[in-house]
Amino acid sequence: MPATEDRIYDTIAKALLAGRLAPGAQLVEVRLAEIFGVSRERIRKVLHRLGHARLLELIPNRGAFVASPTLDQAREIYEARRIVEGGIVGRLAGRLTAAQAAVLRAHARLEEAALKRGDRALSIRLSGEFHTLLAECVASPFVLRQLQELVSRTSMLVAFFEPAASSECACEEHEEILGALLKSDPARAIKAMHTHLSLIETRLTPRAALPEALAEPEAELARAWAAANKATAKATRTVAGKVHPASRQPARS
Repeated sequence: MPATEDRIYDTIAKALLAGRLAPGAQLVEVRLAEIFGVSRERIRKVLHRLGHARLLELIPNRGAFVASPTLDQAREIYEARRIVEGGIVGRLAGRLTAAQAAVLRAHARLEEAALKRGDRALSIRLSGEFHTLLAECVASPFVLRQLQELVSRTSMLVAFFEPAASSECACEEHEEILGALLKSDPARAIKAMHTHLSLIETRLTPRAALPEALAEPEAELARAWAAANKATAKATRTVAGKVHPASRQPARS
């Protein structure tokens, strides 16, 4: 996907995972095309990608809408995840390769860094990726597809219903799961995974309505896009300054 489409995808996904767009809000192609300065065709590609990730609901002949998960759905999804992921970690305990363990440790450090920065959207994304990384270690395409489907359905549940402060708890729980795997203890790993998923479920609570200013998706996405462009421009100037430092004339005596 072209770089601009990647940036548009990242901007919208971050707003969704940060819970800054109201559930059920429609994202209108023509308005998004104006905000991001691209064609409706390119916006449509991004919306389809977001729909595939379960961050949006794509309804034929109606359009794209912010996903509207419910707490009733959460109970069914987390029960399925306990069944699938308990089996995954039970299988992996004592079977992780050194390379797989290194990848998981590195990912845990990324989660800690995102938590320290207070980046809610990134924390949610990395948390989901931790679980898919575990599924990848099993080396079963079927298991990976099933887990990806379940994780994608829970990302928006967490974004809407889990308090931001809970990210720290989830990070610590991932450390417990990884510790059990590295000690080749399947019973402890299964218990840690079941406990982790159950605790996430219990942390999901109904949230207050969004402030009216944040409930308008176009206004929020325009703000987010402007901030993203400003950050990109600043980073570009910083890199350019390092690569091509301004020449300095020697001081005259």
